[in-house]
Amino acid sequence: MASSDDKLTRYRRKRDARRTREPMGDEPRRSGDDDRPIFVIQQHDASTHHYDFRLEVDGVLKSWAVPKGPSTDPRVKRLAIPTEDHPLAYADFEGVIPEGQYGAGTVLIWDRGHHRHLGEDDAPLAEQLADGHATFWLEGEKLHGGYALIHTRLEKGRDWLLIKMKDEAADPGVDPVATRPESVATGRRLEEIAAEEDA
Repeated sequence: MASSDDKLTRYRRKRDARRTREPMGDEPRRSGDDDRPIFVIQQHDASTHHYDFRLEVDGVLKSWAVPKGPSTDPRVKRLAIPTEDHPLAYADFEGVIPEGQYGAGTVLIWDRGHHRHLGEDDAPLAEQLADGHATFWLEGEKLHGGYALIHTRLEKGRDWLLIKMKDEAADPGVDPVATRPESVATGRRLEEIAAEEDA
């Protein structure tokens, strides 16, 4: 099994630590955090606006770009495009990635919390993801309940679908992306973060 350091090689190659405040992966796990695995969803206003969905798995944040953001409606299937693994400390990153850097643009912590896997056979989340079908329970500040990541397995397909499961937290009548745009870390919106960084 590759170490978390090895898993972050691709992440580090894309970033210049002298020019961006993004964590490089040598930071300690967040102080005061318990042992439960974390998740974070970051709104990212880069060349394309999207939401980065990240789950702690085997010492790193497994990551997917979700163009339309998560839904609480089980009938809605959201495209989720895998990206490179990120360091755990990235869950605390909110700010602006400078022009000329990979992913340049504003990042907002849209939701965060803990997760636990829901596999019937008790397979670890890493194994579920390797098999192309993972189910997990989110305990966030905005999102709660069961979700599934399902690999589409189309020709050349790297894409996944992020789907809300049918449970007590499902709510087809609410679009949390539209109704709750603020950061759970600072209460700011994207434009406020960008303006404060410019100042």
